[in-house]
Amino acid sequence: MRIAYVAVKGHSNQEAMVIFIVVKFETKPEWTERWPELVEPFTEGTRAEEGCLWFEWSRSLDNPAVYVLVEGFRDADAGKAHVSTDHFEYAIKELPQALASTPNIISETIDATGWSKMGEMQID
Repeated sequence: MRIAYVAVKGHSNQEAMVIFIVVKFETKPEWTERWPELVEPFTEGTRAEEGCLWFEWSRSLDNPAVYVLVEGFRDADAGKAHVSTDHFEYAIKELPQALASTPNIISETIDATGWSKMGEMQID
């Protein structure tokens, strides 16, 4: 585990461990098009959290039934607060009905507070 000294929303020059999470959700066919509506309360609630740096959904080009969630939280305390919210409880209770399989997750602590420009591809 690495500790980064970074400036994040609501903090300055404080020690912070930024939590970076990617989750893949494979939906059942009957839920694929309705998924954004189902996750809306979870998404809105999480984006309103003080410790949420980003919470972004994408859809797989290879398999349209797969939605990918990219999350960032400013530190471990923000992550703990997130899993204690009503909207997280809603997600744990309501999302499984729409899933074809258990979600896959990567959760890591990283030295970043946001997105950087890609060095290998610069657009003028």
